[in-house]
Amino acid sequence: MRRLQFRLPDLPQVREFAASGARELGMHHEAVDDFVIAVNEVATNAVTHGDDAAQVRLWSDSGDIVIEVHDDGTWKPGPLPGSVGGMGLWVARLLSSDLTLHIGGGSTVTMRFPGKS
Repeated sequence: MRRLQFRLPDLPQVREFAASGARELGMHHEAVDDFVIAVNEVATNAVTHGDDAAQVRLWSDSGDIVIEVHDDGTWKPGPLPGSVGGMGLWVARLLSSDLTLHIGGGSTVTMRFPGKS
């Protein structure tokens, strides 16, 4: 399992962590960009809406690639009607094969993607 602690200025490192980890775990090269977009959306939410620091973990499970983003902030549902932005979880849900959100003791988003093709 790979881990990375990050803050808002570290988002480029989060994207590189996700891309390199996905490649190492055998994700088809054409799927890596969508994977990185989903991870970036969730990681950005964690450090802009959750807490100023977060953690991302990446591992393989039954041929899938699983990535988890956790922050210690308090959940704030959104987006509100008429707001601009606030679609990060929606985008991540569309790009992943499964997305779960756990609230309590912070917020944890776990996403699953097809691994080896």
